[in-house]
Amino acid sequence: MDEAGMSEAGMDGVGRNKSGMGTSVDRIANPWGGRTPYDRHRSWPTRVDTRLGAGVEPDQVQRWVQAASILHSDGDAMDVAVVDGRMVGVRGRADDRVNRGRLGPKDLFGWQANASEDRLTRPLIREGGRLVECDWDTAMDRIVTRSRELTEERGPGSIGFYTSGQLYLEEYYTLAVLARAGIGTSHLDGNTRLCTATAAEALKESFGCDGQPGSYDDFDHADVVALFGHNIAETQPVQWMRLLDRLEGGDPPRLVCVDPRPTKVARRAAVHLAPRAGTNVALLNALLHEIIRTDRIDHDYIAAHTVGFEELASRVRECTPQWAAAVCDVPAASIAEAADVLGDADRLLSTVLQGVYQSHQATAAAVQINNLHLIRGMLGRSGAGVLQMNGQPTAQNTRECGADGDLPGFRNWQNDAHVADLAKVWNVEPESIAHYAPPTHAMQIFRYAEQGSIRMLWISGTNPAVSLPELARVRSILRQERLFVVVQDLFRTETAQLADVVLPAATWGEKTGVSTNADRTVHLSDKAVEPPGEARPDLDVFLDYAARMDFRDKDGGPLITWHDPEAAFEAWKRCSAGRPCDYTGITYDKLRGASGVQWPCNEQAPDGTARLYTDGISWAHPDVCESYGKDLETGASDEPVEYRSLNPDGKAVIRAAAYLPPHETPDVDHPFQLTTGRTLYHFHTRTKTARAPQLNEAAPDVWVEASVSDAAALGLGEGDLVEVGTLRGALRGRLRVTDIRPGLLFVPFHYGYWDTATGHGPSGGAPGRAANETTVTDWDPASKQPLFKTAAASLRLVEHANGSHAPAPTTTASAPCRADAAPPTVGGAAALATETTGTSHHTGGRDIR
Repeated sequence: MDEAGMSEAGMDGVGRNKSGMGTSVDRIANPWGGRTPYDRHRSWPTRVDTRLGAGVEPDQVQRWVQAASILHSDGDAMDVAVVDGRMVGVRGRADDRVNRGRLGPKDLFGWQANASEDRLTRPLIREGGRLVECDWDTAMDRIVTRSRELTEERGPGSIGFYTSGQLYLEEYYTLAVLARAGIGTSHLDGNTRLCTATAAEALKESFGCDGQPGSYDDFDHADVVALFGHNIAETQPVQWMRLLDRLEGGDPPRLVCVDPRPTKVARRAAVHLAPRAGTNVALLNALLHEIIRTDRIDHDYIAAHTVGFEELASRVRECTPQWAAAVCDVPAASIAEAADVLGDADRLLSTVLQGVYQSHQATAAAVQINNLHLIRGMLGRSGAGVLQMNGQPTAQNTRECGADGDLPGFRNWQNDAHVADLAKVWNVEPESIAHYAPPTHAMQIFRYAEQGSIRMLWISGTNPAVSLPELARVRSILRQERLFVVVQDLFRTETAQLADVVLPAATWGEKTGVSTNADRTVHLSDKAVEPPGEARPDLDVFLDYAARMDFRDKDGGPLITWHDPEAAFEAWKRCSAGRPCDYTGITYDKLRGASGVQWPCNEQAPDGTARLYTDGISWAHPDVCESYGKDLETGASDEPVEYRSLNPDGKAVIRAAAYLPPHETPDVDHPFQLTTGRTLYHFHTRTKTARAPQLNEAAPDVWVEASVSDAAALGLGEGDLVEVGTLRGALRGRLRVTDIRPGLLFVPFHYGYWDTATGHGPSGGAPGRAANETTVTDWDPASKQPLFKTAAASLRLVEHANGSHAPAPTTTASAPCRADAAPPTVGGAAALATETTGTSHHTGGRDIR
């Protein structure tokens, strides 16, 4: 928008309009909105954020329908505005414990994607090499016929399922039942394997079970917050708002930031450590070394609640800050300073995300962060906890429902009693539930498809043709004639273009279901509007498939007995009963019109559970644990007898790890390290956010970040078109020169091979714009999470800028090192949202008029 347009909107430089009940803020230019400072140990004040579509006034809204965010893992509670059956806006829910009324940019603008003109509205089948429309019976008959042929000819292992972190609990649970007990396959995983498999594995390694120990409320009480590989400002912007408000209040926390980029978090940190990629374990071992050396540990807690401390102390004895400085390329004094802050904390909260999970020795590093809390006794108290964060809105549901490869209810696949218990819930024979080997992880599923043992792959709610590593290989797998590919999605994604059958799905706002966020808070999202055309909720599709396949239990009755979301939720509650993720005290009615509830919620905790492990370690005993652990170096599963010998009383396990160099390191031809990641304005492969104009215009295309010194050495400047190459492939994008650490390149991964507007890829075999054209097929041995931050890369000039600049936002970690290098990122009048502070009453509701 030009200056005249901004003046007509009555805005100042950041888009503020002081007139009216609230404050109008340009939430592209000012993504985190205004401040509501508060003191430590106080409650976070309310601020209700509202965004209505053009021309819609608040008094025109006919219904407000409750929901929760589907574009990150924060679980922000909101209400959807409806006029004449159309979704016309959103507002935050003031009384919800997660966001207290606040919404991030993706929440405020992403809902517009629902009404995009290119939504899938009818099923598609491949005929003569082209996708053509058909009716549902034709599409489902084709899927069922192929399913029956394969199970009869090749067995259940010939079918695989790859799902999402964006469906609802009821859908994952139904998928898990039909895949495991209906088909009988072990080939079921979610794209949560790419973002939070390490979170789950690290929690199992340390505590015997998945489930976040901490709570978002710990931000209100901590005096030190350590963020390890977690750019919270962009991945969970509402919780960054919470930290910003604490930083401006009384007794603010000190921040420790471990990130190679100059994030907003790094710029506010007391200590910022920017290690060389792939060296997290070395850095963490040095921090543990210093804390143990200076005896800033809780001896009583260690003795009462842990095993393995002696091995850790021995392993890190020689890991001095000086040693780590040489490995990590971080000043030894900075490492020692960070250890002082962590060691002196009264209440320490640590958060972890992709900078750890997608890097070398992912699980080993995440476990060392758990170890930091265990040796300091920083668990189970307000302000003292760990949040091994998730990357997707319903990643926790994928894991607990068993759609990620594990057994539902955090049951242990190696424990016959757990399998028998699950078989009882489903009324099937235990032998019918595949548990003869570790669950098949996503990368192995695609490898089996490449080899030909998997002949049908059903992909729901995800876009692996952009999100998986080494995309040329992924495309070649999906293009195989012998592989029957089913895609269930909202749009003709890059993956849908390669499918044999495409099923049009309903999405958030168009169906009802439950989602659970990164701190175990359960929210209900009610259906607000009808889906377009013939699109159906994922639950309805799975139920239709199960009915057509005529899946039966051991008594000959229907395997799946539910027919709607609420009945599916009640079935899940029976499966969760007595397990760590116990939902038996939660009902749809309890979730309507109120705040979200943290599991476990049962007779013992009818209002939910704020923090785990307040009275010691609960789920690590050999008889009840979800996992017996793995070797952090090889990934080999420990045997039950080993675990019983190590941990007979069910304490937390302190697992030590030695630093190992990354598998791929820079050389003469590829002198840089390449890391991929996220930006504030987009989610995953942009199937939704690219269709929200404000979000897309803030970050419309891919870019490449390099340091000032590296750019100067190569004669490169802002906006130059450059090519990043690795042994797998190459991409091209405009250069953004930032304060990123030297030797490292950053590329956002959101941008696919296909151009969203044209539906075409690059011509003539030219390099595209997808970061994952370049990434390596490699994964962490324990969590099996692919590594997106370890490639060795080259950087070369394609053409000089000639007045162009990188399309990277200036409001984020991608800000140029020179403020005048690019125009500021603004949204103008189209990005205004209203912020209302001091709202203490309940502003949400299922059907409030």
